[in-house]
Amino acid sequence: MFQILVALSVVAPAGAEPLGPGDHKRVLTVDKITRHHWIHVPPKHDVKKPTAVVLALHGAMMDGKMMEVFTDLSRSADKHNFIVVYPKGTGAGGIFLTWNAGQFPGPLVKDQADDVKYLGKVLDDVESVVNTDKKRVYATGLSNGAMMCYRVASEMSERIAAIAPVAGTLAIEKYEPKRPVPVVHFHGNADALVQYNGPPKGFRFRSVPDTIAACVKVNGCAEKPTEVELPIKEDKLKVIRKDHGKGKGGAEVVLYVIHQGGHTWPGMTGAPVFLGQSTRNISANDIMWEFFQRHPMK
Repeated sequence: MFQILVALSVVAPAGAEPLGPGDHKRVLTVDKITRHHWIHVPPKHDVKKPTAVVLALHGAMMDGKMMEVFTDLSRSADKHNFIVVYPKGTGAGGIFLTWNAGQFPGPLVKDQADDVKYLGKVLDDVESVVNTDKKRVYATGLSNGAMMCYRVASEMSERIAAIAPVAGTLAIEKYEPKRPVPVVHFHGNADALVQYNGPPKGFRFRSVPDTIAACVKVNGCAEKPTEVELPIKEDKLKVIRKDHGKGKGGAEVVLYVIHQGGHTWPGMTGAPVFLGQSTRNISANDIMWEFFQRHPMK
């Protein structure tokens, strides 16, 4: 599947003509590191109409194209007519690609790339070849990519309208966006890799409750959420929606907790067994897009 997608994709140098529908590989050099990202343009894209952009940040030991397959976000982009961008991390090398999302122990902190700068350049490149709506630029991510979502929300809040992290929490010491950034977060409470109630000793990313509390404080939302158990439709995994309501400027903080859910993407199955169970009772793609539509940059 991955090889077929690559073969069918178009390799285009930065600064090329406006992109048409399809998958386009783009190349950038940032701080002397040559990196690439993929831009997926939906079939119904109107070059005359500014279009929303979603950054999709892969997890560790993945790359952009693997993220595309794992999440099926390109299909959602085709359905809802938005641009989806799959950047590529660096990390320790080989297949072990990561994002510089915050505080990691041991050798992973050595010579980390400036990924905030890189993602800013990625957005610059996308804007140069696609008619984008700068008030509707969003970010989602899985695991380490979700952690990077929080970092870009904190350090690039002037460009990121809202975020939708999946199975990843805050990994930076201080969460201080210049403006309230709406957040919709998805997490399984049986996640063995990014544990719901906090990491094992030696890791410095936060628990889910601590992460949500930080967002609630910054956005000025209600500390106590309204909790609703969603209908069970496709499987036995219970999903609880915890809504902290609207805060400053209407910025929301919403948490979806998948009971017995693992390190997976809600709505998608087929992940390796060791990652745990994935629910089909909700679709992270559909929920985040509906959330994004409510939260353009003001």
